[in-house]
This record gives sequence, structure tokens and C-alpha cells, in this order.
Amino acid sequence: MLLEECNWMHVEEYLEREDRIVLVTGATEQHGYLSLYTDTLIPYALAREIGERADVLVAPPVPFGVSPYFLRYPGTISLRTTTLLALIEDVIRSLHEQGFRRFFIVNGHGGNAPILGRLRELANELVGLRAHMVDWWKLPAVQAACAGLPTPPTHANYLENFPFTRLPDAEMPSESKPPVTLSVVEGADRMRELLGDGSFGGAYQVDDASMDRLFETTVETLLIEMGKLGPPGRVGE
Repeated sequence: MLLEECNWMHVEEYLEREDRIVLVTGATEQHGYLSLYTDTLIPYALAREIGERADVLVAPPVPFGVSPYFLRYPGTISLRTTTLLALIEDVIRSLHEQGFRRFFIVNGHGGNAPILGRLRELANELVGLRAHMVDWWKLPAVQAACAGLPTPPTHANYLENFPFTRLPDAEMPSESKPPVTLSVVEGADRMRELLGDGSFGGAYQVDDASMDRLFETTVETLLIEMGKLGPPGRVGE
């Protein structure tokens, strides 16, 4: 169920039986040869799948995150941390006021980590609020699924190279890239110098069958994670 495919009456009817909603937090930033929208495309695809399987409403994705270190790559759009936190808070407060109580957040971007701290604060401010934020690529089952693949999963390598994140006119390198070690916080100029094409290294692409299995593993694991918020229905105040 997608919020953009509902009118307000659909949502009101939904809230009579269910108080869960899936939120998606992503980014618009460089991903080497992949789409700038990769960090939003992946979690939104995952969210749509779990929403369909669990009959849970999915909100439109937040497509911008905290990405100052990639600002020397044209097309990257970065929010200040304070802006991101204010945006997420306003989204949650709006939905909570209408009757949503359980928020499952599928996150696609590491720079969005500060959201978790604000969620902990909101849980003490908003009656009945339960929230669970998951970085999809950090799930143990996802890491295990990548263990048999050529190189460690990382930014802009095969981990994020799904058919729907590729660009038809961008030719992917066939050779793996030596891993880039980032041991300290660097500014945008230095990051461009260190990363070159933007990938953190490793294999740029693996076979689609492996990626299909990775996607399915992620969906199944996210459904389990969402279950930590409680069973379907309304949990009350």
C-alpha cells in the first residue's frame, strides 16, 4: 500500500484497523556509475515489497540526507543534520497526530544515522510512539549473503548495483577497484581526491541472480525486523 495511491478517506479507513506505517529515508548523492538516487531507490523498493507482503502503508521516501563529504561530486544534494532531523520530526508528528503509532524506518544512507537519537527523544514526547530504524545493508543476514561474493560490500560497488539503480548509458568497469581506506573524517575536496570515480572499491557488479537473492533476503529480514514493533493491528495508546 502506497500513500501516494491513497486519498484521505483510504487512510482514515486504514487507521481504523492499523497504526503501522513504513517510512523511507535515503539520499541523493554520488554513487560512482550508479544513479545519484541509489540510496533512495533501494530502500524504497524494499519498503514497497514489505508493504505489499505485510499490508502496511508506505509513505513517500525522503530523498535527501546528510552527504557533505560528497559535495564535490555534481548532483549531490546534502541537508544539514539539523534540517534532516527537523524534517523527520515533522513527518512523524504529522502522522502521529492522525493516529499512526508504530513507525518502521527503512534507511538507505549512512549519513542519516542521527535520526535514531531524535527518535529516542520523540518516544518520550509522543504518546504511544514506537519506532524502529533499520540500515538495510547492515543487517547480519545481508552481510552473510554477501560473504560468498567476490569482495566486501561497500558504497557504490556491487552491493548497490541492482538492475533498478543502473543507468543505461553508464558503462560499468569490468575490473575491481582497490579498496579505499578512510580512517579519518575528510572534507569534500579530499574525498573527491581519494575516491576518484566515487566507489569505495571492490567489484562493481556481480550477476543479477545473486542480487535477486540478496534483495529477497533483505525483504524477508526486514519483515522480521518490522515484527519487533508488534503484530498487525492497533496497539492502543
